[in-house]
Amino acid sequence: MEQDLPGSQHMPASESAAIPALSVTGVSHAYGHHHALADVSFDVASGRFTALLGLNGAGKSTLVSLITRLYGIQTGHISIFGHDIDRAPGLALRQLGVVFQPRTLDLDLSVMQNLLYHAALQGIARGGARARSTDMLARIGLTERADSKVRALSGGQMRRVEIARALLHRPRLLLLDEATVGLDVEARADILRHIRLLIADEGIGVLWATHLLDEISADDDVVILHHGRVLTRGAVSHILSQTETSDLDAGFRRLTIAADRRGDAR
Repeated sequence: MEQDLPGSQHMPASESAAIPALSVTGVSHAYGHHHALADVSFDVASGRFTALLGLNGAGKSTLVSLITRLYGIQTGHISIFGHDIDRAPGLALRQLGVVFQPRTLDLDLSVMQNLLYHAALQGIARGGARARSTDMLARIGLTERADSKVRALSGGQMRRVEIARALLHRPRLLLLDEATVGLDVEARADILRHIRLLIADEGIGVLWATHLLDEISADDDVVILHHGRVLTRGAVSHILSQTETSDLDAGFRRLTIAADRRGDAR
């Protein structure tokens, strides 16, 4: 029987539910004199779709780079299922799957070769890697494209392969940074449908960084990031109540305009 990777074993249900999939606490980051993030704090729950919503330049990609340890944390703490990413990076990052905004597949390799290469980097034995890759391709509806060169895929299909690749090591938190940029409406909807099915079927936590309000559903959690600061966080219904608006677009505009007028989101 195939063995799980270290750190991939499931906690008891009560313990797992009590620990956030992702916890960001008091995180600030500056590039010289430019403050990209200021005292950012929020949690992502297991089994929930949490949208990190902000305009371009809000600080979303900086935060993604900190969570994935591409940048070192200057101030604050980040933990994944209770594992601090600075003190226990191995334990923390084993629980994390990432889809970055830039495409990172090798266009000259087949879909399966891309998955197997990534699996080898994750330390997954080749036999298990092929079985997992086959399973993931079935889940994203691309079984018939396993031997196709990546360059022959559509943009939406490439994104689905990247999601499959991010899930090969069975993480419990999936982080996606502007995953639908450059895709048409149908492809965007298809990617979101696959992500929401993963949440329903696997109970994973998802942090979805986006500037597109139409990618957020009424029952999602939302963190609104503006000029590096969190303006509000919580369920969509909470934000609508807080802003006394009937839709997220209006609530978002009310919060960001008020912050700009106060000058406290700069």
